[in-house]
Amino acid sequence: MSERFYRISTAISRKTGPWFFRISARFVAMGFFLLFPKRVAESVRFYRALFSDRSRLYALWCAWGQYQNFTKVFLDRFLLQEDGRIEYTSHGWKHLAAALDQKTGGIILMSHLGNWEVAAQLLQQRRPDMPLLLYMGTRHEEQIERIQKQSLASSGIRIIAVDQGKASPFDLIEGITFLKSGGLVSMTGDVLWHPEQRAVSTVFLGHEVRLPETPHLLALLSGAPLFTLFTFRTGDRRYAFSISPPFRVRANSRAERWKVTHQSVQQYADLLEQTVRKHPLEWYHFRKFLGKKLSEEG
Repeated sequence: MSERFYRISTAISRKTGPWFFRISARFVAMGFFLLFPKRVAESVRFYRALFSDRSRLYALWCAWGQYQNFTKVFLDRFLLQEDGRIEYTSHGWKHLAAALDQKTGGIILMSHLGNWEVAAQLLQQRRPDMPLLLYMGTRHEEQIERIQKQSLASSGIRIIAVDQGKASPFDLIEGITFLKSGGLVSMTGDVLWHPEQRAVSTVFLGHEVRLPETPHLLALLSGAPLFTLFTFRTGDRRYAFSISPPFRVRANSRAERWKVTHQSVQQYADLLEQTVRKHPLEWYHFRKFLGKKLSEEG
């Protein structure tokens, strides 16, 4: 969805009501589904792995549902900006509250399963004084990202944009400093921002998947606990978010660092797999994700 189309749709919807945004976004999703067969093929491959006992036609139907569901991400962003009326239930909030009260800091692992943007804003609404730093990857072709950053920053969330083609070590240092002050740092756990980013090979749906090492390395270096956060739509203007108990990445020696970091990444991958099985049509990862099928290895 282009920035121009998004702004025009929101302007018209302010006068006509959200129904216009809802319908126009669905037509855009249909266009992407029909005009970008390679991306659709990646979604079909994902759902074939997720539902290995179902047909290819069923996987294609899931991909269609995935694209149509994704329009609700933009709709709810619009509604949240207009009047802020999003109802939600939470599970595990006490874990983050304890980290804030005790000033231990914490790293929140978000994903492209569910609506991470609404999650960040709901957290800020839940506790307006929450010091929250959000790392976001930057893709130059994604026009809508600028609107995302403006929306999040206006709600009091601090943003660090990491360019897709490069990363600065000072970005990580800033995150460690923020954690040491008792703040919360949010990073995506399922997307590599740039080709040179350090990654860990994990097992996910019987395939090899490379996931970013950075959040787990940050937990190791800072001593801050890791939390996973998932947020799902349960109805119109209604969400539920779940926060895991904290887990720490600790090593008694430099030799153990590689082992404990990789264990932490795999633990996240396992939790992500368990959760995507419960909410399959809220998987909003449209680029290639699954690597080789491990059962086919010689």
